[in-house]
Amino acid sequence: MNTCIKLSGLYAVTPDEQDTPRLTAMVTAALEGGVRLVQYRNKSAMPEFRRSQAAELLRLCRTYGARLIINDDLALALELGADGVHLGRDDGDLRRARAALGPDKFLGISCYADLNCAASAAAAGADYLAFGSMYPSATKPDAPPAPLTLLGEARRRYGLPIAAIGGISLSNAPRTIAAGANLLAVVSDLFGAGDGAAIAARAQEYQRLFA
Repeated sequence: MNTCIKLSGLYAVTPDEQDTPRLTAMVTAALEGGVRLVQYRNKSAMPEFRRSQAAELLRLCRTYGARLIINDDLALALELGADGVHLGRDDGDLRRARAALGPDKFLGISCYADLNCAASAAAAGADYLAFGSMYPSATKPDAPPAPLTLLGEARRRYGLPIAAIGGISLSNAPRTIAAGANLLAVVSDLFGAGDGAAIAARAQEYQRLFA
């Protein structure tokens, strides 16, 4: 497990954006606003296009001293030398993923609202556990809800950083952190904030919640 890095703060998750220069500009703005953990997520693109986008974001994150996590694609994360991978419960064997990544890369696991899933993830060597949807989400409108109490319970049981995802906004972020979230995984409320200056300002507002 990657124990030398503290996982805390805003976790910027990219939208399904087909315009790579636009995506790069949005992520640049988030990085300028203080984001240091980015997850590349694009469910609609073809593999080669995803590889191209991920490579560009990795280059960008390196420039800003940030880390890039690849969503649901261990092979791509390994090929590019990204900083880790985020997997769902149907995305392969977690112990094999941990072994393939080695001790210096991040393994994040989606646990939804399931503490049994979290137990398996923790035992497999996850670096953080993600729960959600915490609130109604435009990105995943059909995702089942996860209660806020789950965040603190998982943190107490497994002693790992906890990421909250799904409908996170500045208005509900403080109570989500208070409930036990170390990381706030945000898509729409960050990248839908407006132009680059607005995205950077929104990222700064989130980061101040962890100061």
